[in-house]
Amino acid sequence: MRRYHTIVVGLGAMGSAAVACLARRGVDVVGLEQFAALHDRGSSHGDSRIVRMAYFEHPDYVPLLRRAYDGWAALERDSGRRLITWTGALMIGRPESTVVAGTLESVRRWQLPHELLDAGAMADRFGQFRLGDDDVAVYECDAGVVDPEATIAILHERARSAGAELRFETPMDGWTVGDGGVMVGVGGERVAADHLVIGAGPWAGALLGGAFPLTPVRTVTYHFEPSGDRAQFAPDRCPAFVWELTPGDALYGLADVGRGAPKVGFHHRRFPIDPDHVDRDATSEEVAAMRAVLAERLPALATGSVVSAACRYTMTPDEHFVIGHLPGTGGRVSVAAGFSGHGFKFVPVVGEILADLAIDGATDAPIALFDPSRFR
Repeated sequence: MRRYHTIVVGLGAMGSAAVACLARRGVDVVGLEQFAALHDRGSSHGDSRIVRMAYFEHPDYVPLLRRAYDGWAALERDSGRRLITWTGALMIGRPESTVVAGTLESVRRWQLPHELLDAGAMADRFGQFRLGDDDVAVYECDAGVVDPEATIAILHERARSAGAELRFETPMDGWTVGDGGVMVGVGGERVAADHLVIGAGPWAGALLGGAFPLTPVRTVTYHFEPSGDRAQFAPDRCPAFVWELTPGDALYGLADVGRGAPKVGFHHRRFPIDPDHVDRDATSEEVAAMRAVLAERLPALATGSVVSAACRYTMTPDEHFVIGHLPGTGGRVSVAAGFSGHGFKFVPVVGEILADLAIDGATDAPIALFDPSRFR
């Protein structure tokens, strides 16, 4: 029976980062992925994700983001490839909105550089955005857009060069924990390890036996052809943004970074799904709803042609991540799941955390907010 130190299930963003970190620390590790490499059925495909430091979701994310930014710099340096296009970011809404007030709480606690812009200042500086009279925007320069598929390809290269084994189109049949470690079923054979990492995105809930309230959801992204001056959506003129429309409803977007059109989507308009059966096409009603919002706030995008695609999030009830040892497994099983549509920017640091948990049994990274036992 083949035995490894660690088995990692899921080779999307987080699993790939974990395999690469484990292999570079000299661990005998195998990564299992039920689909082909760089597939588009999870949460890590496409050409762009937002990276930002001033975090409205909770100030406790900021120390992790600082470590993640160091990790992004190392990936770019070691690979010789640019992964992040620095565009800056705008967090927009009424002053009391979660997006604005939460961002200001983070920047003040951690003394992050930022600017507070009213509607007039936004009209002068970023005229493509049409704010209401009561809206404000928090601008940070230390933000941008990262290429997810290039990132994962580099992580696979890193993992292989350090001796990791990557098995694609290899679903896991199940797993058990015993005194001697973890036993995993793989294509009719059994594989043993000291530690198991489950980072299987929308399929994590099923692999974990419903241990946590993880809900796979469908959401839609759109690339709208701009009218008028296309340069207003170029990376040097269009910051990434999150715009709170009403409490619990937000529009996000980012510059054109190579698709010929900027990207937008609704963060909170999503619907529970079976991850194995997802309608990939936006409905006419979904496109119309997006056009209506753009007509009021980003009118240069409202009438252009559109390319849309459905993707998957995996949500937790509080929209914070699940990272840590799975309760009841004696530290043999770790989980990284429920990234709730805002996890990709943390990929380098999550990989390090998962390697810490597998090798050392603990991490010095501040992950109390993500404790798996909080749902019990």
